[in-house]
Amino acid sequence: MKTNKEIAIYVLDALKKVGADHAQCVVSTGRADEFNVDGGQFSLMRTLFNSSVVMKALKDGKKGIITANRLDRDSLDNAVRECILAAQSSVSDEAESIAEKGNNEEFVSGVLTPDRDKHFDRIQEYMEDVGKAYPKIMIGQLISKYIHSEKVLMNTNGVEFKHTSGKYDIGMMFTAREGEAVSSMNGYEAQFLSLDGKLIDIGMQRTLYEESEKQIFTKPCRGKFVGKMIISPACLADVLKMAFYNFISDSTIIDGTSPWKSMLDKPVASEKVSISTVPFDSRIVCGERFTGEGYRSENMDIIQNGLLKNFMLSNYASRKTGFPRALNSSANLFVKPGDSSLRELIKDVDRGILLNRFSGGRPGTNGDFSGVAKNSFLIENGQVTDAISETMINGNLSDMFKQVIGVSSETVCDGLTILPWILCDGITISGE
Repeated sequence: MKTNKEIAIYVLDALKKVGADHAQCVVSTGRADEFNVDGGQFSLMRTLFNSSVVMKALKDGKKGIITANRLDRDSLDNAVRECILAAQSSVSDEAESIAEKGNNEEFVSGVLTPDRDKHFDRIQEYMEDVGKAYPKIMIGQLISKYIHSEKVLMNTNGVEFKHTSGKYDIGMMFTAREGEAVSSMNGYEAQFLSLDGKLIDIGMQRTLYEESEKQIFTKPCRGKFVGKMIISPACLADVLKMAFYNFISDSTIIDGTSPWKSMLDKPVASEKVSISTVPFDSRIVCGERFTGEGYRSENMDIIQNGLLKNFMLSNYASRKTGFPRALNSSANLFVKPGDSSLRELIKDVDRGILLNRFSGGRPGTNGDFSGVAKNSFLIENGQVTDAISETMINGNLSDMFKQVIGVSSETVCDGLTILPWILCDGITISGE
């Protein structure tokens, strides 16, 4: 067995032989060429290889799933036996299934042949650029990789997908320092396809570095008040994922705890809010081409002009609840930009904060959240003023969506998401 497809065929045949009624297999192999920078110096260059097979067997409506990281015949045979045993010992569920036959496809995306020398040169240039433009920035660790992967999905209904991709990524953790004073830690990650431009210009790194230098010396946010909050693209994806997990995910729709469970095609947000998942957007780097359940991915609207258009449900959850299956399982979020500049949004804030990072626990079932605003700034009388020391923010995610009063015309793309700044009202802000 030399190819991922041959491995998948072997696994499916083996699962059928041990008694599976239906089966699915996903075989993934890949390579990562990685450069590490620690304390401003190159510390490591290595190539990592990975492989995995995820097999699913259905027997009398019972499901077994096993993941194996070795692709030799003995390991696969052992995993097959464990998979059917897992199915036999589970509980029958009529919602369990595998994808029906559709149009089989092969996808190729990204850069399949890396330029290691140019990649190294760009990282070296990057460190020099940061040092010159932002002398107070201390990069604790930087990791940049070229990642090549091949994934094959097949099932016993005849479904067959293949996606071969290659991409670069960069991620770093950093602080700013002046004397003994140090800013709060921050981090950033981006993915990209071209080495033709400076790496520091990808996404919103320059903005975060500039702001980090201003966060060395912070001031407390005095008192407690209800005000406005601008959420930056650096934080918005995490906020949206937190909300969607609470409101439109498998678990909360199946168990009926979601406040949005009866809100399809009804308003759940301000008319200014339109959110989609867009793995096929040309700005997204090597986005999802098929789901882990064996369906071809498509772009999907979640909220359109304030109306809830889709839940983010797996096929299993769809069969369980009767609601439509999500058209993709990606986190490639796109928030439609508005018609106001960021400067205009800031001018609309009498007193509030610019939120760059949120640290808090999981929201309550109803969407209530509480946490700490980090790497953030006070906004007063339409101007960004002081960097603030850790300040509590409280609110309700559902209410926050309804109280979005502005969306910036500017967006930031990091290869994973395409996001603007959003301005919302009704946030409780409390400092020392």
